[in-house]
Amino acid sequence: MVQVLTDLDLVISKSYISSDGGWFMDVFHVTDQLGNKVTDESIILYIQQALCARRGGVTKEARTCLGKEVAPGVKDLALEMTTKDRPGLMSEISAVLVELGCNITAAVTWTHCSRTASIFYVEDGLKGGPITDPIRLANVQEQLENVIEAHHEKGEKRSVRLTTPAAGRTHTERRLHQLMYEDDDYEMCRGCDGGDKGHKKGCDRTHVSIESCKEKGYWIVNVRCRDRPKLLFDTVCALTDLQYVVFHALVSSRGTMADQEYFVRHKDGYTLNAESERHKLTLCLVAAIERRISQGLRLDICAKNRMGLLSDITRVFRESGLSITRAEIGTYGERAVGSIYVTDTSGHDVNLNLVESVRKEVGGSVIAVHKPQTWAAHGSSSRTSQRVPNTRVEGEEYRPRLSFGSLVWSQLERLSSSFGPH
Repeated sequence: MVQVLTDLDLVISKSYISSDGGWFMDVFHVTDQLGNKVTDESIILYIQQALCARRGGVTKEARTCLGKEVAPGVKDLALEMTTKDRPGLMSEISAVLVELGCNITAAVTWTHCSRTASIFYVEDGLKGGPITDPIRLANVQEQLENVIEAHHEKGEKRSVRLTTPAAGRTHTERRLHQLMYEDDDYEMCRGCDGGDKGHKKGCDRTHVSIESCKEKGYWIVNVRCRDRPKLLFDTVCALTDLQYVVFHALVSSRGTMADQEYFVRHKDGYTLNAESERHKLTLCLVAAIERRISQGLRLDICAKNRMGLLSDITRVFRESGLSITRAEIGTYGERAVGSIYVTDTSGHDVNLNLVESVRKEVGGSVIAVHKPQTWAAHGSSSRTSQRVPNTRVEGEEYRPRLSFGSLVWSQLERLSSSFGPH
């Protein structure tokens, strides 16, 4: 359900989740990116069909919500790569794919803790459709491995995988979380532990605490961080991929901050008895929240789609001394649309005069430039949206929140008398 709402770019402002004793109830308060009530019949139809997949799944017509295809790339070859981040990497990968006759239909790149994970969806650049020749596929993988290894130091982790189209392919952004987890990026994460005196008033770093609820057999996971789109999706992905089952949850946002509380058990039934397990879960949740943070200047891209477009744009970025920190590009009909976040090669803010010269060189493909928000020192998350500026109150003073623990039991125990372990 969370994935469906995320794919539609809907903002979840509040959520109640309860699943126990053979029953479940999920409630989501959602708006569009501008904070308006969702009234588009095509979006409502898509949600209904996606939740009733057994009745035939989502129709082709419903998949074109918001003028674009929802969850693109499912019919194309997927190229998955993880490696040490460095300037110009996306440009080099795109150039090699063009040389090999591959047309990039979508591409997503994340960077975190000096590591990067990318997924490129490609089709045959000459004939269209999927690439099926095993010899050609092997050559594509070999050439990409050469690019990844070019600046690699001995002993550093790296990977290149080719995944052919198949039913039930993992959601792209969830797959990026999995790739970065497999790359151990979470080991370098540090949230805010607050110290013995608790968290300072107004602190907007990522806070994660895990406590035991022996009476009910759950572990209570509390997360407090800056609010932003897709925050719930990222947190649920981390819990699910670590084999934790969410039985109850309460999620809400106020001002610039979001509070999440989850009542979980491990899939195998055991609890986090070792401090090392609790520590790992904490780091993984911090990493899941921070991976989508986009440092740098956001450039919105819209251009007539053609083979080699992404290679040409990223080449100009590389030659101009721009480093890509995050990118999401897709093709919708005859247009290529997406956003690319850039810094200079040292990770600092980009000179706007340089950006203007880059815009002229790429021939109008960059249609909008968004200045980065002011980041708190070592901040964890931002309310930045890929499409619209923040519509929430930014200067609201932090106030102590109500105890989610007392609230969840008072509201949910009325729904089920079977909350004990089973």
